[in-house]
Amino acid sequence: MKLENKVAIVTGVSKGIGLATVKMLLERGCKVAGWGRTSPDLSDDNFHFYKTDVRNIEEVNKAYEATVQDLGENIAILVNNAGLGYEGGIENLDPALWRQMFETNVDGIFYCSRLVIPNMKSNDEGHIINISSIAGNTGIPNMSAYCATKHAVTGLSHSMYKELRNFGIKVTCIYPGSVKTNFFDKIDSVEVNDGMMMPEDIASTIIHCLETQANYHHVDIEVRPLKPKR
Repeated sequence: MKLENKVAIVTGVSKGIGLATVKMLLERGCKVAGWGRTSPDLSDDNFHFYKTDVRNIEEVNKAYEATVQDLGENIAILVNNAGLGYEGGIENLDPALWRQMFETNVDGIFYCSRLVIPNMKSNDEGHIINISSIAGNTGIPNMSAYCATKHAVTGLSHSMYKELRNFGIKVTCIYPGSVKTNFFDKIDSVEVNDGMMMPEDIASTIIHCLETQANYHHVDIEVRPLKPKR
């Protein structure tokens, strides 16, 4: 896909992978709608921020309506990046945190994707990128709820790509290992360090997927730091 003048929606844009992705899309001439709970420190004529909690379907619907009004309905790219995780053993995790993770990490992808698909089908072009985690491929002690959400993202992504591929729509699921972001602020067992990947690394992978020719489709991409610090 040629990115110049394409309209993209990116969720979870306040910082980290989302913000890095927005910046790279803007550099390539995209018009970007950023959906998130907090506005990023970013000013660009082609960037439009819409305050949105992807857990709330009404907020998502309103953000979509505003995006279409401002940027048009031909949205070619959706990056489902919004996500969060909490640490806790299966027997003592607060059920409210369980629900929050599923509502954000899984429901949010459904709420956002369902809105952009009809016009992508009409245009025979579109790319939906779901940001999962290596937790979507394996179990991690004391992260069972988070792993469950990311395994759900894997199943959702695979089903989506098989449903949509014949309509010219790509669905790619990316599974990062540790990335140096604020994700780990609430994960006491992990200390953020320079051995982790950077948000720009993941953003560059997203851009690579988007820029491939129409009949070339990345389904799953797992990325990890080469020499992680222990």
